[in-house]
Amino acid sequence: MTHPAPHPVDQVLPAPRLLILGLQHLFIMYAGAVAVPLIVGPAVGLGSADIAILVSADLLVSGIASVIQSVGISRIFGVRLPVVAGATFTVLNPMIIIADQYGGKAGLPVVYGAMLCSGVFGLIIAKPFSMILRFFPPLVTGTVITVIGLSLIGADVSLIAGNNATDTVIKDGQIVTVPDPSYGQISHIVLAAVVILIIVAISRFTHGFLSQTAVLLAIIIGTLIAWPMGLDHFSTVTSSGWFGVARPFHFGPPKFEAAAIISMCIVVLVTYTESTADMLAVGEMVDKELTPGDLARGLATDGLSALLAGFMNSFPDTAYAENVGLIAMTRVRSRYVVTVCGAFLIILGLVPKVGAIVANLPGPVIGGAATVMFAMVTAIGIRTLNKVDFEGNHNLLIIAVSLSFGLIPAIASNFYEKFPRDFQIIFGSAITSTVIVVFLLNLLFNHWTAFSDPHAGVVTEAVEAGAVVPEAEPGELQTAELEPDTAPADPAPS
Repeated sequence: MTHPAPHPVDQVLPAPRLLILGLQHLFIMYAGAVAVPLIVGPAVGLGSADIAILVSADLLVSGIASVIQSVGISRIFGVRLPVVAGATFTVLNPMIIIADQYGGKAGLPVVYGAMLCSGVFGLIIAKPFSMILRFFPPLVTGTVITVIGLSLIGADVSLIAGNNATDTVIKDGQIVTVPDPSYGQISHIVLAAVVILIIVAISRFTHGFLSQTAVLLAIIIGTLIAWPMGLDHFSTVTSSGWFGVARPFHFGPPKFEAAAIISMCIVVLVTYTESTADMLAVGEMVDKELTPGDLARGLATDGLSALLAGFMNSFPDTAYAENVGLIAMTRVRSRYVVTVCGAFLIILGLVPKVGAIVANLPGPVIGGAATVMFAMVTAIGIRTLNKVDFEGNHNLLIIAVSLSFGLIPAIASNFYEKFPRDFQIIFGSAITSTVIVVFLLNLLFNHWTAFSDPHAGVVTEAVEAGAVVPEAEPGELQTAELEPDTAPADPAPS
């Protein structure tokens, strides 16, 4: 008796191919994954040793989540597709704001306490969220993704130019503010520009795998250029061990603050929206239709990653869009390729020297690469908004109000400084405030029929359904039945 061939997603490729293809997925996502701890660390006042711990923990949790997504655990976790999990950029802005509100590094216990709660929240809502996707159309997701990219621009600028344009000194017994001579050095800005040019050149003049690793190659070349400039400081690498795991709650026992918890729970909602879009895209590429149960298991894995991150000093994970693009390019559908990638990530996370090397990379080099990645996030958001119907509805107004409201804290960080601290934590983040506004406005205009024009926004749906829209008064929609002789013919028998 012959058994049917397994679906290409479930095929186990020969070991050499699994190894090479797994490494390729690792190279594609590595720069984006380590960028998150490299940006958060300096922003909250951490030294290179603590940043190295963040990097190692980030790689470890990403590896665990990637293995679970590809292999699965019972009927609880894992979408069982070639989905690579990595630290989400959505968490950057809220983490930095929460930490700053509670004293920089001293505020990290509040951050990780909120992350623990958001992980539990994510596990609880994974199944319901998989069944309410209609409340998160491209109008909502595109607006949020666009703001994520725009709001992160300040982080890459501080990596390139420095954290402060001014410094405080004591002069004649008085504390005075003077320009910081180390801020905005021409050599640092030029180095960042060179890194960007390398990314552009590799992407333009190479193809395939080499083109996909443009960001990683640019970081390596930029680091070599920075060596004679005296910007490479790897002194802590020699003192780092070859094997080890950062102890849980490295920055102190978790603390729980309501506003911080709400902000992190909103991050989970945004992460779920992003992961859902990527998992559906992967399912389409590998010819495997996803059920709500499949999506729920995939989302629950993201929630589990947030829970693990709260314990292990890491970051919540999401499905990485870069690796989705790699699947489209290579057409390799085996989920076990991602299992190998996840295993490599776990190994790297267990080697502290790797974290120390990454933590000591020159700021202008990482800042130049981050500039491209953040702008790419914005571009993806704009591409998502291209799917939105703007005819006969208020969608343009929804986007305009959401962007204007959401970008206020990104442009003027002290705008809400006279408001209560809990309000600042939630609405001081461009991402969380945009999510709240665009979600509510979408409900108001497109779902709550008591407050909306019953005809607005349905023209496209009527045309797609086969209705005819003759000349009519503005706002009126008239339909006509198809004539019998124009009805579509019955499909031919297979």
